[in-house]
Amino acid sequence: MSFWLTPRLFFPPLEDALVKPNGLLAAGGDLSPERLIEAYRNGIFPWFNENETILWWSPDPRMVLFPNELKISRSLNKILKNSNYEIRVDSAFSQVIHACAEPRRGQSGTWIHSDMISAYIVLHEMGLAHSVETWIDGELKGGLYGIAQGKMFFGESMFSQVHNASKIAFVHLVKQLERWSFNMIDCQMKTAHLTSFGAREIPRKEFSQKLKELISYQNQTAKWEFDNEPIK
Repeated sequence: MSFWLTPRLFFPPLEDALVKPNGLLAAGGDLSPERLIEAYRNGIFPWFNENETILWWSPDPRMVLFPNELKISRSLNKILKNSNYEIRVDSAFSQVIHACAEPRRGQSGTWIHSDMISAYIVLHEMGLAHSVETWIDGELKGGLYGIAQGKMFFGESMFSQVHNASKIAFVHLVKQLERWSFNMIDCQMKTAHLTSFGAREIPRKEFSQKLKELISYQNQTAKWEFDNEPIK
């Protein structure tokens, strides 16, 4: 059984997480900024359906992307060198997270419901959650959001309204994080999409060790500004 959280700001050791379902560590608690920050700093994230108990996860293995291992396909590289898009950062966080909350094709619901949206908007206002956005002809067409702690970035979700829009935002994010010496991006769970970018699974123990080092750096709590260097 998973650990039931109390009002006290505490999470059990990651080794206590269940094997099936993979990584279920705890239930209950709240989505306060303090608890969310504590969760991420320990390699834990919330994932649950609307109107159900909050569930906290730390899967083993963990899907991550090391920025220097990013893979860009030849076709995407051509698109990235096209100048008909604009990358903006932290200019439309609420729009991005609401767009990410829209059900995917073939799905009837979403885990990014109103409580989650409200909680992450608060983190954005604190300068800890960020959005990277692809704008085309003055309209938001794709993007992603996630949490930054020290030199660590935790990816949460992405969306596209036109083909490749989220991929464009993702590549620009990874390149900028590499320039800022962010050494690991948490991708949470394995997908073919993330694998195509060079993401891979590592043992939870290794993830935790790297995470402990990366979160020791001071947080940047101002709105992000990218260097806007061209993709090579």
